[in-house]
Amino acid sequence: MFWELIATVFAGIGGAGIALFIRTLSKKKAPKWLVPTFAGLAMLGFQVHGEYNWYDHQKSLLPNGLVVIKAVQEEVPWRPWSYVYPQTMRFIAADVDNSAKNKVDPDLVLVDLYFFERRHMAKRVPQIVDCVKEARTDFTTAFSPSHLEDSHWHALNANDPLINAVCEKAG
Repeated sequence: MFWELIATVFAGIGGAGIALFIRTLSKKKAPKWLVPTFAGLAMLGFQVHGEYNWYDHQKSLLPNGLVVIKAVQEEVPWRPWSYVYPQTMRFIAADVDNSAKNKVDPDLVLVDLYFFERRHMAKRVPQIVDCVKEARTDFTTAFSPSHLEDSHWHALNANDPLINAVCEKAG
């Protein structure tokens, strides 16, 4: 975030420089307000560009085997342009290549989900997916067969991207 702030300041300086060049070419006939206006528009444009390119950039950095299973787009009043073109501000990726079938019950697959959010660190959450019952639950360190029965299972539908990605690979 610090480097993004520095880059925004430099975008503003660049915008102001363009306005100063226009004033120089016009022999100071262009209005003075052009300088802060260009600086502000350059900074705003840089931030909007960064917001919209964040998701594609993060997705391109994912290693092979991580599959995006959900992307969340947001529309917010303080970014009125997001109503026209919503921004992807967070997404979930599943580590399909490193998922593991349970040796006792092959219908259960252990998979790591990674939660990415703009301006936040990624979070890793291990999950157990039941490919037959189409459900998932949190994996805990105190995992045992009795705990599996008592776990709170979240139902998934047959078309859920997590089921498709994990169970297709495990199958």
